[in-house]
Amino acid sequence: MKQIKTFILLLVLALAPWHAMAANGGKQGTLDIPEIVLEHLADSYEWHIATYQGKNLSIPLPIIIRSGATGEWHFCTASTLPKGFYFDAAHHGKIYEKMPGGTSERPIDLSITKDVLQIWIAVAVMLVVFGCCARWYRRHDELAEAPKGFVGAMELMVMTIHDDVVKSSIGEAQYRRFAPYLLTVFFFILTCNLVGLVPFFPGGANVTGNINITLFLAVCTMIAINLFGNKEYWKDIFWPEVPMFLKVIPLMPVIELFGVFTKPFALMIRLFANMMAGHAVILSFTCVIFLGWSLGVGFGIGLNLFSAVMLLFMNCLELLVAFVQAYVFTLLSAVFIGLAHKEPEAE
Repeated sequence: MKQIKTFILLLVLALAPWHAMAANGGKQGTLDIPEIVLEHLADSYEWHIATYQGKNLSIPLPIIIRSGATGEWHFCTASTLPKGFYFDAAHHGKIYEKMPGGTSERPIDLSITKDVLQIWIAVAVMLVVFGCCARWYRRHDELAEAPKGFVGAMELMVMTIHDDVVKSSIGEAQYRRFAPYLLTVFFFILTCNLVGLVPFFPGGANVTGNINITLFLAVCTMIAINLFGNKEYWKDIFWPEVPMFLKVIPLMPVIELFGVFTKPFALMIRLFANMMAGHAVILSFTCVIFLGWSLGVGFGIGLNLFSAVMLLFMNCLELLVAFVQAYVFTLLSAVFIGLAHKEPEAE
């Protein structure tokens, strides 16, 4: 009985933020599921926790903006936004400034938004995890004693990515240069994915479902590929081993040069689309619970049972997807980097 009460309490805590969003998402008592889903997926200038008796419980986040009209910097929160600035619903709630000429412009915005704070939390989790692992290795001789428990699991995961992904994809000669970056990318994406599955503060933000984050990761991989690529890599792009008329046109060099940008673009879209879709599906099934009760007890019981089963299934699936997407992004990045360091073919 105690275990059942604990489970119910955790379930209530997990659904409380979604219930609060459902209560605020509709108009005149109706439930607007698309609005709720889009509101959750979007970044924001405050971290909404719950709604109690019609009042929103939120954590205000610091807003740092520079006025384009006066050049002054403003430090405030969402509730104390200076005169002349406003949140533009047409641009996903971003801050805009009304200029003296009547136009509206986007000011320089260095605010600590919800996604930024979630990234800091994920980085803090990584520092704690790897700090504990490093502490174990400082106090033990790993050649005489194998790590167990959590440290052993982390070593298994690190060595799997290091040996089976980075080393095998890039090769013995070059893999050490890129292993720190690829390991960092893998654990950063994995940590953000897992923390994002926690339905209450300090989790739940849609970091890897934000295309700006995946764009930055893809650009980092593109720099690692092209900045350190050897001459054979660039030779295959501008002077590939194809018939001469394809080089002179030049058809193949244009196609190969186009591939320099399509590879990181594919990385960006794959990670963004998969993680955003997972969050949207889970939140949609959560909203179905409250939609069922609004239709009546009969519909409520049936839809609640269906939604509860699907929520459990989707959360278990998202745990797998969280690892798979981090693994796939790291694997493809390693493969692309390995292709930029291919050895010249023997004649």
